[in-house]
Order: sequence, then structure tokens, then C-alpha cells
Amino acid sequence: MNRRELALFGTSADPPTEGHRALLLGLAQRYGQVAAWASDNPFKQHGAPLELRAQLLGTLIDSLGNSQIELAQDLSSPKAIETLDRAAQRWPDLDLVFVVGGDLAGQIPSWFQAQALLQRCRLTVVPRQGHPIADGALERLRELGAEVELLELPVPATASSAIRGGHESRSIPEVLWPELLKHNLYGLTAKIAP
Repeated sequence: MNRRELALFGTSADPPTEGHRALLLGLAQRYGQVAAWASDNPFKQHGAPLELRAQLLGTLIDSLGNSQIELAQDLSSPKAIETLDRAAQRWPDLDLVFVVGGDLAGQIPSWFQAQALLQRCRLTVVPRQGHPIADGALERLRELGAEVELLELPVPATASSAIRGGHESRSIPEVLWPELLKHNLYGLTAKIAP
């Protein structure tokens, strides 16, 4: 009997982009079920508070109309091992697949209890256009005991950092514009919504 899989995808969602939309839909197609949450990555500066980023991600997920994808904000923790513990308690009968973008693959060995995390779930790395995976990163993860899958998905080359920097707004999903403008996020009030 094949066990069911659950893709666990934490993201800064600062803000969510068309890339997040494509990634979530691709993960649902590949794994059947996706739990996503907005996270506070201790290695990043965030442009909006966690609660607001979670709301934006939830709005994006609701707009997908896909029952296989859910916002599971209660999984959010700056420590991935705590997120994994919460997910294992909530879904004890599912195979957990921790999903990260290729740009994070090189950081994982420095995460709190990285080896324990990697030995308790499968790891899927999704390459990001324009952000190559660090040389040797996948090998280091495997040395720590990770079962690593490289998953190529047709995700557009979008970057939340470009939006935060005021250089890009085309990759913002239309459904998010009302909240972004309401909260005057990322300097977008000066731009005209689509």
C-alpha cells in the first residue's frame, strides 16, 4: 500500500507572487496535497509583519480554488524542525516532503538540528530561475542523511525581493492588490493596480 504524501512549503510570502501560485499548483499536482505557511526566515529581513504575509498567502491560496492546497499557518516556526514536528503530529499517516527553493539549499546545513530534520522527512528542492543552486549543496545535504529530490517546475522567474525593492510589480497576483494597497505595502500605492 502506498502512503499518501504531503508537501510542506513554508515561504516568506513577502509578498506572494505569480511564482508562488505556479509552485503551489505544481506541488499539488506532484504530491496530491500541500500545506503552506508564511514563515519568518531568520536569515532574511521581512518587509511586512508575519500576520499580514500569512493573510496575503491565504488570499492567494483561496484564489486557487484547489482543495488540495491549504494554508497551515500553525506550522510556522523559525525552526524547521519544529514545523516538521507540528506537521508529523497533525498528519501522522502521511509521508512528509519538506519543500525549499533552490536558493535555500545551501543554507539548510546551518539550520537548527538540520541533520535531524533531514533524516525525518524527504527533501524536495525546486530550482529558481536566475538563482542557481550552490555548488555542492545537494551533496552536502545527502551527506547529512537527506533523501533529496530535485523537482523542476515551470515557475516564472519572479522575486519578492524585486517587488520589495520597488523594481517589479507585474508578478503580483491581481487578487493581492487590494490588501497591498490598503496596507501601503512595498511602496505600491504609487503604482497603478492592474
